[in-house]
Amino acid sequence: MAGADLRPGVGAPGRARIDQRTLRVDRWWVQPTLTVIGLVAWLAYATVRAASQVNYWVADYHYLTPFASPCLSTSCAPGSSHFGTPFGDFPPLVPYAILTLPFLLLFRLTCYYYRKAYYRSFWLSPPACAVAEPHARYSGETRFPLLGQNLHRYFFYAAVLISLINTYDALVAFHGKDGGFGFGLGNVVLLANVVLLWAYTLSCHSCRSIIGGRLNHFSRHPLRYRLWGQVSRLNRHHMGLAWTTLASLVVTDAYIALVASGSLSDLRFIN
Repeated sequence: MAGADLRPGVGAPGRARIDQRTLRVDRWWVQPTLTVIGLVAWLAYATVRAASQVNYWVADYHYLTPFASPCLSTSCAPGSSHFGTPFGDFPPLVPYAILTLPFLLLFRLTCYYYRKAYYRSFWLSPPACAVAEPHARYSGETRFPLLGQNLHRYFFYAAVLISLINTYDALVAFHGKDGGFGFGLGNVVLLANVVLLWAYTLSCHSCRSIIGGRLNHFSRHPLRYRLWGQVSRLNRHHMGLAWTTLASLVVTDAYIALVASGSLSDLRFIN
């Protein structure tokens, strides 16, 4: 209709006209503030550790940090290149896992939960329920660069491949100092991290859609229906797993760095 007021969001016609940004009296700003602090701290730690190129490999027990896996450069420490060295020496500050880290980051950036987290905390769109956002216009994810959020389903496949690589690294780490089978606290840390990474990856909404999407009759696909049900139950914990895996990655990397630097001795149970 010509001349109609089609303003979106809180300025749309029919919305209550309230001068205050919100009528909430609780500390609604705490959660977005903590989210900013948590994500910035994690990104700072991950950037420094990935670019440091030091203390990422424990030769005695074959512990390799996820921030340097897979290590495909001739600059990598001897024994840490589980998949060969097809690339030459890496210059300083270039992460050894340069081929996988971007895909892993994009998988998390486009994740439905992380979108909600940084939309609310960094862009204040909106910062909390019943709190008006400061932006005058709203276009959703229909324009660049947010249009790229739709690529999440494809980054999921990359995340599965990276999880497989991390699983292989965890299995290779069952190595004794004198050779043969070995088992220590580092193995527990690596295995726990891998299990959590798989739980986060498989609880992804894209995984749920891949398993049970485009089916008109679940009765004709009993196996897919059962798998869809399992993933759906896991999907309820996707938010918690999103944060837990960030913590597990830091703990795993920090533990390996401490052992590799000699600041900490790995607690050995076998060999």
